[in-house]
Amino acid sequence: MARERLVAADESAHEEVAPMPTLRPERLADYVGQSALKERLSIALAAVRQRDEPLEHLLLHGPPGLGKTTLAHIVAREQGTKAYVTSGPALSKASDLIGTLTRMEPRDVLFIDEIHRLPPAVEEYIYPAMEDFRIDFTVDSGMHARVVAIDLKPFTLIGATTRPGMLSQPLRDRFGLRHHLGFYPEADIAAIVERAATLLGVKLPDAALLTLASRSRGTPRVALRLLRRVRDFAEVKAKGRFTATTVSDALELEGVDQQGLDALDRTYMKTIAGVYEGGPVGVEAIAATMGEDVGSLEDVVEPYLLQIGFVARTRQGRCLTRAGCAHIGAKCKIPPSDLLFESQPDQVS
Repeated sequence: MARERLVAADESAHEEVAPMPTLRPERLADYVGQSALKERLSIALAAVRQRDEPLEHLLLHGPPGLGKTTLAHIVAREQGTKAYVTSGPALSKASDLIGTLTRMEPRDVLFIDEIHRLPPAVEEYIYPAMEDFRIDFTVDSGMHARVVAIDLKPFTLIGATTRPGMLSQPLRDRFGLRHHLGFYPEADIAAIVERAATLLGVKLPDAALLTLASRSRGTPRVALRLLRRVRDFAEVKAKGRFTATTVSDALELEGVDQQGLDALDRTYMKTIAGVYEGGPVGVEAIAATMGEDVGSLEDVVEPYLLQIGFVARTRQGRCLTRAGCAHIGAKCKIPPSDLLFESQPDQVS
């Protein structure tokens, strides 16, 4: 069973069905952060509204929890249309999309999460839908097979991925708009938490806001999850008082430290420090030692540790940096600087 983490950036099923007010912004003006993307989107949306056209297909890539799904819903709302949501793994065969594509109205949005996991057959099937707003469906097989062309209404495909390098070049080239979402600065996270707290009927003083924002890993989804846990703790243990001390006590109880790291992050770092003397070591060896999945470490644990400079990727494997060693109180050998290379995940412009 996968380990459930409070600071995981993936969505929780409990969050989807919880009877609480939605915390997602509904308009681009209410969306906090990612200023370059907001400006590009606002210009593109204003232009297509003037021409009465659908927005160009949009590819959003970056770590999970940064607002890709929210942006898809905002684009649909800004155009006054509907958003249809699915994911790459859910589209196992070409016919899975026919029902959705044929009932979409002009300028509707089709959002495909984890689009890098589309099967090749579905990917090739979606090319004519993106370019010509047409799908070719094969009826029967063998000598009786025939191709039926179905015209579609002009729509916008928004793809989201945490691994843009796994997208095929033909699929990537069909997106007219592409943007990388990075981790949010603390000021933006604090603004997001303040807005969410207001919707939840909670008043957080500035010190409490900054404390919570500093431990949210630069990720809005994590910040909102921590806010809910702090609210619960304050109501039960602190007589409803929301202070910086209350936030610290609540997050300490959840195992989230001052850098926003949880037990899994610290276990990852201590494995490198204790078993492999600080590295370099391959991620496969780390995963085997921890009993974790390689993909989980690469997609969930490493991006933030790389971002804050606690871990470095080298030609020979992963290494703890001086800051990482200091954080866990370990003595590690530091690799020569000529072994280091770019710590950030690959980005696609």
